[in-house]
Amino acid sequence: QLQLVESGGGLVQPGESLTLSCAASGFTLDYYAIGWFRQAPGKEREGVSCISSSGGSTNYADSVKGRFTISRDNAKNTVYLQMNSLKPEDTAVYYCASGPECLVRGTQYAGMDGWGKGTLVTVSS
Repeated sequence: QLQLVESGGGLVQPGESLTLSCAASGFTLDYYAIGWFRQAPGKEREGVSCISSSGGSTNYADSVKGRFTISRDNAKNTVYLQMNSLKPEDTAVYYCASGPECLVRGTQYAGMDGWGKGTLVTVSS
């Protein structure tokens, strides 16, 4: 059974950092692009960042450019999202999903599947 598991969320103050992890269970991530998404209360889910299967191509939402960095360690079957200079508006449940490529469609990365259960990030003073 293909499964992605997110971890690393928590409560932080504005300006602080967190690193989220997306680990695969039951399959290897090597051949998949991985997207990070988030859903804030009362808002639609939006794409945050995406990394190609090789790691050679990345994409970021405008709202996180310069603050978030996506990376992958295929040997550990894990994709990371380093989040710096966090803002209250970054508060959301963060999810990862897999797909054949990072296909940007508006605020989404299309064609992604295998959603995890998410990890909650709360940025508050």
